[in-house]
Amino acid sequence: MKILVINAGSSSLKYQLIDMDNEQVLAKGLCERIGIDGSNLQHTNVVKGEKTKIEKPMKDHGDAIQMVIDALVDENIGVIKSMDEIGAVGHRVVHGAEEFADSCMITEAVMKALEKCTPLAPLHNPPNIIGIKACQKIMPNTPMVGVFDTAFHQTMPPKAFMYALPYEYYEKDRIRKYGFHGTSHKYVSQKAAEFLGKPASELKIVTCHLGNGSSISAVDGGKCVDTSMGFTPLDGVPMGTRTGSMDPAVVTYLINQKGMSAKDVDAMMNKESGVSGVSGVSSDFRDLSAAAAEGNKRAQLALDMFTYQVKKDIGAYAAAMGGVDAVVFTAGVGENDAATRAAIVDGLDFMGIKIDDSKNNTRGTVDISADDAKVKTLVIPTNEELMIAIDTKRLVEGK
Repeated sequence: MKILVINAGSSSLKYQLIDMDNEQVLAKGLCERIGIDGSNLQHTNVVKGEKTKIEKPMKDHGDAIQMVIDALVDENIGVIKSMDEIGAVGHRVVHGAEEFADSCMITEAVMKALEKCTPLAPLHNPPNIIGIKACQKIMPNTPMVGVFDTAFHQTMPPKAFMYALPYEYYEKDRIRKYGFHGTSHKYVSQKAAEFLGKPASELKIVTCHLGNGSSISAVDGGKCVDTSMGFTPLDGVPMGTRTGSMDPAVVTYLINQKGMSAKDVDAMMNKESGVSGVSGVSSDFRDLSAAAAEGNKRAQLALDMFTYQVKKDIGAYAAAMGGVDAVVFTAGVGENDAATRAAIVDGLDFMGIKIDDSKNNTRGTVDISADDAKVKTLVIPTNEELMIAIDTKRLVEGK
């Protein structure tokens, strides 16, 4: 079965076509500037290793989907003969709230539920919904599956996901911790179990998805029991431009004492803060490392704040689970930044977490644990698109 994976943004659309017989990516690409002048499609035929850029107006996501299909079946740059070869489409959906604890086949009822979730993710869910509708219009007979960033975290117990607000705000407004990056946490925790040769049901794993957006999760017996992101992706560790956790009274202080509007504070916390705001240099950890090496104290402080908070979360989640068998690093920073990984685990040898510096300087799926470590430390590249395709295949085949 060949599965098309779609990740629709407000003015962009990422895609991959995956052959699930061998889990190989056949083609992938990005539609940019949808509905904006200068829209284009960047398509890669992975089989041939050839890249093509097509500049063509795309007034909406329907045009973008049609361009994707046209590229996939094109006799020169395509990888399939007709769209009939696409067995199903898997859609990334950011927020499924409490309605969705697993991926699901998209029906009219599901679409109504997604609309209901829109207030919880006003920047993300609307384009996700638009992408689904565009695919349904062009491919009306092809099964569609929704895969939710929040679903993996729906196994958290109330003591982990509730906020100590008056209970009515949970009952009426659904204010609670939801967590995000769930598809990534699910994928790497499953791969960690495979790597260790043990059933996921027997393992306690802390998964660290570290990138421009970062989150940590406690996975006990294959199920998430806690995670660092909260009601929104703003909570948790400091990120590229997001604050991470802080005293909520800072918000009211900025509004009352500095005259900022709620909208201004929200924009500042999401787009001007994090390691970028602290360092004044960049949200890119490579730039921060370079600046710190040249003696930039604020860049070093930003790195120290980030690694300190991740370290604390690892310890907290080990306590929550009553132990830990493995720590997994993934995503852009987690997979590629050996120095950041080393700084995070430094001092955790009392927990049995200890890495080998030479192993830490390798790439790919690798065990970087020291020989005498009691807890495994793994680096596992994430693959959210493949996880979406796996879930899509499972549901379409009824397994």
